Amino acid sequence: MEKVKDLKKFSLNDNVLDLIDLKFLPRWVILFIDILIILVSLFISHLLIMGLEVKHYRAFPLRYVFLFILSTNVLYMYIFKTYLGVIRHSTFVDLFKLFFANLCCVLTIVIVNYTYYFSSNEKAILIPFLGFYFALSSVFLFVFRLCVKGFFNVIKENKRSASRKKIYILGDDDTSVAIAQVILSNPNLPFDIKGFISYNDRRVSIKLLDKNIATKANFINSLNTGKKEVDGVLVIKEALQKEELDFWVNLLLEHNIKIYKAPSLQKLRGKETISQIKTIQIEDLLNRKQIKLDNVEVKRRHFQKTVLVTGGAGSIGREIVRQVALLEPMQIIILDQSETPLYDTELEMKETYPHINFKFILADISNITRLEPLFNKYSFSMVYHAAAYKHVPLVEDNPHEAVLVNVLGTKNLALLSHKYKVNRFVMVSTDKAVNPTNVMGASKRVAELFVQSLQNLEGNTTKFITTRFGNVLGSNGSVIPHFRRQIEKGGPVTITHPDIVRYFMTIAEACELVLNAGTMGSGGEIYVFDMGDPVKILELAKRMIKLSGFEPDIDIKIIYTGLRPGEKLYEELLSDNARTLPTSHEKIMISKDPSMLFEEIDELTELVIEFSRKEEKQEIVRVLKSIVKEFKSNNSIYESLDK
Repeated sequence: MEKVKDLKKFSLNDNVLDLIDLKFLPRWVILFIDILIILVSLFISHLLIMGLEVKHYRAFPLRYVFLFILSTNVLYMYIFKTYLGVIRHSTFVDLFKLFFANLCCVLTIVIVNYTYYFSSNEKAILIPFLGFYFALSSVFLFVFRLCVKGFFNVIKENKRSASRKKIYILGDDDTSVAIAQVILSNPNLPFDIKGFISYNDRRVSIKLLDKNIATKANFINSLNTGKKEVDGVLVIKEALQKEELDFWVNLLLEHNIKIYKAPSLQKLRGKETISQIKTIQIEDLLNRKQIKLDNVEVKRRHFQKTVLVTGGAGSIGREIVRQVALLEPMQIIILDQSETPLYDTELEMKETYPHINFKFILADISNITRLEPLFNKYSFSMVYHAAAYKHVPLVEDNPHEAVLVNVLGTKNLALLSHKYKVNRFVMVSTDKAVNPTNVMGASKRVAELFVQSLQNLEGNTTKFITTRFGNVLGSNGSVIPHFRRQIEKGGPVTITHPDIVRYFMTIAEACELVLNAGTMGSGGEIYVFDMGDPVKILELAKRMIKLSGFEPDIDIKIIYTGLRPGEKLYEELLSDNARTLPTSHEKIMISKDPSMLFEEIDELTELVIEFSRKEEKQEIVRVLKSIVKEFKSNNSIYESLDK
């Protein structure tokens, strides 16, 4: 039995019992209570015998008989140490000890009783009385412990409920019920399910898991009237269309209610259940429905093949490696010039895919003498070229570095792929290459033109393919991680312009496009992806602030810093004079941009590379503009070259 100290609060209205500093009593007190239970059991057993009009034997006074039974039972309680366990933590083992102590007590008394009978031809104790006593004492001792254990469980549950977040689960289907069952069965989860929200407005009188079901209209009405006491709502993202998800997110954010995202049932039943239920993130709201492509053909192209991934330690490159590793290649060569990210990639890949043969190469793609031995040694079947400098302001200040990596590096890899007859060369490009307003975009467009020019070169057997897409969620240096860090620091959130918009897609989706592009077409194509609707960066920032539990411009300030050098308000996936052709998938198109002959682009790239080695910035940009006619600098020191 436990002692309760400092009863601080007891509220029947709120059904809250807050007990602080719970401690257990000394063991002798527990033994004393057990003795009282034994005495009660003896008394009730006596009454039952009397009720049956059966008389006790008179060999000994009844009080001595009861004292003998009591002493024998206490002796076995001492032997089995039944009083040493903490009652609120009682287990089957503790109950088993009690049972054996009582059983041994009764058997001992029966043996003594019959021993006395054989020596004196007279019995001292009624056997039915012992039967009643054994049953009653065992039940009373069990019930006592179970009641104390249950009492403290109720106290702990009430205390836990007071600190738990009160949530509703959006949905009343089988998946919602299954997720609720997992949550309810896990006492470590900090959630208290108050009910379910039905997807429709049809009122129902039934309950699910003894929880109420609120109609959509009633739940919304309760929010508007301020009657609903709820901390959050758990949504099952896969069960909602994007429009429905946006509706609920906007509604709940408006009422300052947390939005939690339910993982799949498989993850929820795993070891890390607590970490699987998280507040919904902006990536979940921007993420479009995943596009499924021809995975059979993708696997055929990679199965038991040797694959090179440049920039393999970057966001895109690393995801390409992950996806290729699932296709059972013979070998994956991962090349990058960043030492620490490459080492991190090595640790991840060897742990996650121990059966895959990886090689990790620290090298600079602008150094052809470092690259050629690799092509000669490994006989690549596929080359995925994701290495590039991509940060617009930095590249604007260092155009020579952009040319050496984005142009010369691409040129080296493409020429070596042509020379060593690589089956397919897939280049990762960017929407900033379309009508570029900065050096980074222009350098990528030059790389596109060079790669395309090799396709029709005499004797070429390699299929040169380019993929072009917008911003990817969560990539290194992208806007969303940047905003998240600013919000965590308390602001301000910095935006270059209130009207700036961008396309977004997930890293996994972008890399799936890259892999599938490697299996499509006859070479020379630029594949563009249906990126959905562009996202206004200001609205994205406001949503991220609200999802973090703050109010924009009140808790977290938003300030405008002005467009950065080379930055434009919106990005494009297709140039103005480009034609698009459909493919076998409605979400993937081929952009028929103007191309150049190999001799022409080869000569011009050599010229811009020569200026880059001399770090002659103005001449570098001048040549880039002569190659990419649509390159018009914006908010940049190179605007004078456009006049």
